[in-house]
This record gives sequence, C-alpha cells and structure tokens, in this order.
Amino acid sequence: MAHIETTITDTIVPAPDLAVEESSGVTFRSDVTVELVRASAQDSDVLFAARVSTQGEQSLEQLDADAQRSKGLINYLMRDRHGSPFEHNSMTFYVQAPIFVFREFMRHRIASYNEESGRYREMKPVFYVPGPERNLVQQGKPGAYDFVPGSPEQTELAVEQATAIATEAYAAYQRMLEAGIAREVARIVLPLSLYSSMYVTMNARSLMNFLSLRTKRPESHFPSFPQREIEMVAERMEEHLARLMPLTYAAFEANGRVAP
Repeated sequence: MAHIETTITDTIVPAPDLAVEESSGVTFRSDVTVELVRASAQDSDVLFAARVSTQGEQSLEQLDADAQRSKGLINYLMRDRHGSPFEHNSMTFYVQAPIFVFREFMRHRIASYNEESGRYREMKPVFYVPGPERNLVQQGKPGAYDFVPGSPEQTELAVEQATAIATEAYAAYQRMLEAGIAREVARIVLPLSLYSSMYVTMNARSLMNFLSLRTKRPESHFPSFPQREIEMVAERMEEHLARLMPLTYAAFEANGRVAP
C-alpha cells in the first residue's frame, strides 16, 4: 500500500524473533507496525485556538515569546477540560495489526479510517501469534481483570493451535480462490488473527481520549484495562504525540491522563 504525501515516517521494525515464516508460506508475527504518515500538529496550534477568543489573532513569535505562559495555558485548558483548542491539528497513522485489534479500534468513532479490503485484493498470509512475553491467564472480575504469565505448556499450546488454525484457514482460502470463488466469499474462512492495514486520522483531543482508554497506567485518574495487542498500537501512537506536542502531552500526563 503506497503512502500518501509522506512527510514524517517512523517505522517500527519487528524484532527478528517476532516474524517466523513456515514452509507453507504463512508468516506469523507477535508485533504491530505504526507509522506516522503525515502530521500537522504542534503545541502552538492549541495556543492559537485558545487565545483567539480573548486576544484575537497572534503571530507565532508572540506565542513563543512567553513559553512559561504558554505552558500554563495548555495545562489550564487540560485541567479544566476546555477541549476544543486541542482539535485544531491532525495526525495520520499507518497501522498494521491483527483484525481483532482493528475491530476494537473502530469502536472509537472519533477518527477517520480506511482499511485494506478483502473484497478487492487477495489477503496476505500473515497472522498473529502471542509472543513469549504475552500474559495468557486472566484473573479478577469483569472490568478489573489482571493477566499473568501462562505456564510453558499453555504458551506452547496457544502458539501451536493459533499456528495450525491459521495455516489451514489460509490453505482453505487459497483452494476457494483457485476454484474461482470470489474474494469476498473466500475470505470468510480467515480468522481474526489475520493482519490487516489501515490509515487512521485523528486530532490530539481524540488521540488523548483513545490513549486514556487503551493504555493501562497507574497514574490515570480513571483506570483502564485494555487488551494488550491494542495497547501495543496505542503506545506507539503515544510516542508520536509526545514528540510532536510536548507541552500538550506533559499536561495530559500531569492531569491524570484524562482527555479534555
């Protein structure tokens, strides 16, 4: 998939032990890919939007002249949840992840999405399997689960079964395509562990809302318990927000990771 007007790119390259190709040609991964394709997002966007209501239009030099006041204003907006000034920016990400991650991601109706289509292209044989660091055993009650490491036997079983099912499913998919069955029908045999790709565009306010729900942090005012795989995506997106808008990100952290 070609990137559109790429201006900023940061590819997360999988570690060598995270991608294993079987003799069947099926590839298994335990990671995700997040690239920042395009960004028009900086702290001054927040300041312009906030100060126009009281001081009218100002130049960037005027805004930069008093860094401490700028930091204070952004923190005030975050603390008192004056959210609209954080919307005047945009970040577009390219994401590769298992389909079950995208199904959770698209519950957030605060972004624009375009995902690759199994109707129009043959899906590549790339599937997710849990890595050795993935906690497998769930403990606790609904809404407050904790996950702990599984035994070596549980880890072996999870990888073995995920690998076997994905391999057979893709073989069935290929048999259906070779028989002339349409792609949109043949894809029904593919599991949710199949990797897909999408572009997602959102502003900083939306991204902070996403991060507040899809990361688990002890300093959060409202604890969240995300599935680990979508948290992996969120963590990489968070790195970009912190770099692009450091004052905004610092205020987000300082005020309990609550989106304004």
